[in-house]
Amino acid sequence: MALVLHSGPGNKNAFKALIAAEYSGVKVELTKNFEMGVTNKTPEFLKMNPLGKVPVLETPEGAVFESNAIARYVARLNDGNPLFGSSRIEQAHVEQWMDFAATEVDPGVAWYLYPRLGYIPYSQTTEETAIASLKRALGSLNTHLASKTFLVGHSVTLADIVLTCNLYHGFARILTKSFTSEFPHVERYFWTMVNQPNFKKVMGDVKQAESVPPVLKKTAAPKEPKAKDVKKEAPKEAPKPKVVEAPAEEEAPKPKPKNPLDLLPPSKMILDDWKRLYSNTKTNFREVAIKGFWDMYDPEGYSLWFCDYKYNEENTVSFVTMNKVGGFLQRMDLCRKYAFGKMLVVGSEPPFKLKGLWLFRGQEVPKFVMDEVYDMELYEWTKVDISDEAQRERVSAMIEDQEPFEGEALLDAKCFK
Repeated sequence: MALVLHSGPGNKNAFKALIAAEYSGVKVELTKNFEMGVTNKTPEFLKMNPLGKVPVLETPEGAVFESNAIARYVARLNDGNPLFGSSRIEQAHVEQWMDFAATEVDPGVAWYLYPRLGYIPYSQTTEETAIASLKRALGSLNTHLASKTFLVGHSVTLADIVLTCNLYHGFARILTKSFTSEFPHVERYFWTMVNQPNFKKVMGDVKQAESVPPVLKKTAAPKEPKAKDVKKEAPKEAPKPKVVEAPAEEEAPKPKPKNPLDLLPPSKMILDDWKRLYSNTKTNFREVAIKGFWDMYDPEGYSLWFCDYKYNEENTVSFVTMNKVGGFLQRMDLCRKYAFGKMLVVGSEPPFKLKGLWLFRGQEVPKFVMDEVYDMELYEWTKVDISDEAQRERVSAMIEDQEPFEGEALLDAKCFK
């Protein structure tokens, strides 16, 4: 008996087993004329999966459901299959990224896409949460892929198959270029994967979504008059204008809760004025911009923080190190209204050091930033004591991109403003 995969065409979860089969030299037949909502409700199908979910793999030994389990089963039919990695640690990393794809990426895509397709009720709050969660996952993935072609090792593994399939509906149906451009290494990775011959044989040509699907509006079905009402119908009067109530989905959106930083007492420092001065000062920077910063600085309304990367020994490749900083600054975009930052890549030889200076509204590093930007925990944060002249001078030197900085050359300097 051949392996038979019960699923309709275009099912990204079915793609996992079919692609794994191509890499493993295993023959898997996809059922024909599968009709979702009909075929998967038949007694024969429910014997294989009582939940009626697809895909299901029918084997000589019995049925297997859950897409990742099916893909593993297919891959294991080839002894010593490199899809599982070439060492125990690689095998663990393959499983790690398969779990990441299932628990971090797949739910984010689903909760963003499915309400807009009408599969589940739409909620703006739910969508915002889904987008934030998905961006957090893609940000982490982007950092991992900065110096890698594949998730694990130097060739395609089951982790790449599962993750690419879980990204498929996102890229194809809702994640437009403007969304994915924040994650250039994820973009490169996805298009590299879907253009591999074994992926392309199953998926076909993949094109990126050009727009976000509109939210489907519910329309109420017209009520039919009851028989007894028809009999007692009074003489017709001129129709009165009806007051049509908008459905719940169309109610005016409730105002978003204010950011706690917006509730702080007014500050004499206008952050945009400082950013404008910084950007427009081309000469005599120390005399104009640095002096202007200290004249504007309000220690009651704002605080200054040094940050130092905890794992500088990892920074052995210059472009990868600079990409780390670029990704970090992208993810800090959620606090642009409340922050200014400088990030320096220090040293002419590896390992390079990452050092930063940040100006935040309020007296602490904002909690929403600590919660949402995973890079924050990769740095040691130290509040600046502006009464200490040495610390004050270090602030000025970092704003100015002073070189040498603390006796070392600057490889790169980036500004967040």
